[in-house]
Amino acid sequence: MARTKNPDQVKIALVQMSCAADPAANLAKAVQRIEAAAKRGAKIVSLQELFRSRYFCQSEDHRNFKLAEAIPGPTTEVLSDLARRKKIVIVASLFERRTAGIYHNTAVVLDADGALLGNYRKMHIPDDPLYYEKFYFTPGDLGFPSFQTRYAKIAVLVCWDQWFPEAARAAALSGAQIIFYPTAIGWIPNEPHAVRQHQRNAWELMQRSHAVANGVFVAAANRIGGEGKIKFWGNSFVAGPLGEVIAHAGDKREEILVANCDLAKIEETRQAWPFLRDRRIDAYGALLTRSLEK
Repeated sequence: MARTKNPDQVKIALVQMSCAADPAANLAKAVQRIEAAAKRGAKIVSLQELFRSRYFCQSEDHRNFKLAEAIPGPTTEVLSDLARRKKIVIVASLFERRTAGIYHNTAVVLDADGALLGNYRKMHIPDDPLYYEKFYFTPGDLGFPSFQTRYAKIAVLVCWDQWFPEAARAAALSGAQIIFYPTAIGWIPNEPHAVRQHQRNAWELMQRSHAVANGVFVAAANRIGGEGKIKFWGNSFVAGPLGEVIAHAGDKREEILVANCDLAKIEETRQAWPFLRDRRIDAYGALLTRSLEK
């Protein structure tokens, strides 16, 4: 008798890679790595933030708008065909040209039949040294949706969204079992070693806390290598609903990080730690204000 597969067991993969100046070469590399992940049994594969190019937001340069594309468009067409052929779900972060003068940092979710299930437009847009994203991206207007894929219900948040517990909570409340975070984060020049370590540790700790607070899986796919003045620190990882690290990449090389997610752990964890049950939704109105201080 054939053994019945456990539908709660889902293998996911994160692609941690360096990027070249040629968008076509980056797309080809991403396709190769997605195929390798599928060969290892991954059913959901996430790419890093803005994988088609180098991280261009280190400067404010109008020429970089030429990197933007429509969604659906040429990249989604390639990835949709790949998702259909390999019967996998693909999460991909793109520079979206919505219309003349309106651009977004957008993640697409392609289901295992190649269908474009939907988009997530990055909601929180940073403006930090070497991360001048407000110059390029209009804040998202699609909220924090979840997408019912063939293998799991997932949400996608993007990089700077990682620091906001409200975003993770909203994604969990929309039904997400796994929250993916395509990311481009690293160190800028002349930061002391201790500061660098604190930053990286805080980045991981914050996302693991989202997993704990919401009883979900969290998966962060980061860039690797030096680009311009930024050294991207890699360290892509997957955390379970107790915040436990299931899989972790390093900080020195490209990797395809594969992890097994037991979705049954979500309900089990929420039964033991019923944070969603005990939320005082009647008392959180102050969260809709910028500050309680005048």
